[in-house]
Amino acid sequence: MNYSGIKVLVMGLGLHGGGLATARFLLSRGASITVTDMRDEKRLKQSIEELDAACSKMGAEPVQYILGRHEIADFQKADIVIKNPGVKPNSPFLQYAKCIKTDISLFLPESPARLFAVTGTKGKSGTSAALHWILSQNRKKGRIFLGGNITVSPLTFLDELTENDDVVLELSSFQLGDIKNYKMQDGSLLLKPAVAVLTTIMEDHLDRYTSMKEYIDDKRNIYRGQDSSCITIGGDDEWGRSFRAETKGRPLVWSRQALGKDTSGGWLNSSGAGFARLLNWEGQPEEIAELVPLHVLTPGVHQKLNMLCAALAAYSSGVKAQTIHEALGTYTGIEHRLEFFHKVKNIRFFNDSAATIPEAAIACIDALSQEGHLILVTGGTDKNLDFTSLAKSCKKVKALILLAGTGSDKLKPLLDKEGIPYSGPFNELDEAVRTAVKKAKDGGFVALSPGCASFGMFLNEFDRGRKWKEAVLRLS
Repeated sequence: MNYSGIKVLVMGLGLHGGGLATARFLLSRGASITVTDMRDEKRLKQSIEELDAACSKMGAEPVQYILGRHEIADFQKADIVIKNPGVKPNSPFLQYAKCIKTDISLFLPESPARLFAVTGTKGKSGTSAALHWILSQNRKKGRIFLGGNITVSPLTFLDELTENDDVVLELSSFQLGDIKNYKMQDGSLLLKPAVAVLTTIMEDHLDRYTSMKEYIDDKRNIYRGQDSSCITIGGDDEWGRSFRAETKGRPLVWSRQALGKDTSGGWLNSSGAGFARLLNWEGQPEEIAELVPLHVLTPGVHQKLNMLCAALAAYSSGVKAQTIHEALGTYTGIEHRLEFFHKVKNIRFFNDSAATIPEAAIACIDALSQEGHLILVTGGTDKNLDFTSLAKSCKKVKALILLAGTGSDKLKPLLDKEGIPYSGPFNELDEAVRTAVKKAKDGGFVALSPGCASFGMFLNEFDRGRKWKEAVLRLS
């Protein structure tokens, strides 16, 4: 689509690259761009410099910036407002917009590629990356692209896509909520993935949603546009059962337990290998196939479950079991998700900064405390979540170090109640690293797994993870 002469207001340039990619894409289509962001020029310096450079390279009309504030007049004048997922949908400024779009809603109508979409509370990035890895193996036709909430806007590769390509999109609840009820010209819903995967569902973002029901309702948008030619993959819990009962797609289940012959899906056995048995279109069970190897390069049962979800998505769409099994045997995981990045003497360091809820930090504890002495760095900003289970799980760690924030303030009395000692909370990451290195002098694992949001000390969880790695490499 040509946007020549159309006035576009980008609401939220952001720091992850999404707003930047959208603005750059629309500049290439001839749009007149204004950026408005509540953050100031200093915080957005890098994004602004990159956008101005792109504008200059294209010979496009200069971008206008309204920073540190929003002006109602800018929303009234714009033909299209591009909403960043971080902007709440009830923002009073959006009521003045004539038309609201996102990078996802711009991408979907123009993409000719087959789409795999992944959402969930935890595991969506790991599943998306593993699926991308599997689909990339032994590919004879077309290419595979990965984007969405995993910090790569799909608009960065839209112009490269053909009908022979596959796209894996990780979609957050915010992104899914933003495109709810958006339709194609023929009246069908905008989002219709060939395969929709819903990973582990837990409480999250209750500082933004009024209830779990409201939060989950946004997740449901991932399959609402599907039909019987599509596949929906969900867990064997209450939420997963409701997804599979509601979808019009072919339902598959992922589970920690073996499945009966009348159920299509996959499971982990007691040793940790992953298997699948699908029902054919006549409802008859096919042979059991081993998809996830017993021994993989990334630790933790939760990582195996992510691989199982990815394996089911690939297997049900025609990838051979042997290809999947071999691919997952060489899969090394992704940055910020229980990422092993450094070893000095007998100490191994992990970056699990994407663990932004207590249950994710518990998964880290379960994965690493079984394999040696764990020094855990945790805490940060609260999202109105319950830390009781995390406090109990901290009994398994050798030493506990807290980062400053409202989440840590909430966690401390729970730790005191359990009689668990801790160091901190620290306002400086370097102090936390020095303390961790000192406590791990005899060897073991040191992991940053916050179980909290990153606001305050860091720009976002990715900035937190990068700074953690930099501090470890500098101070260890």
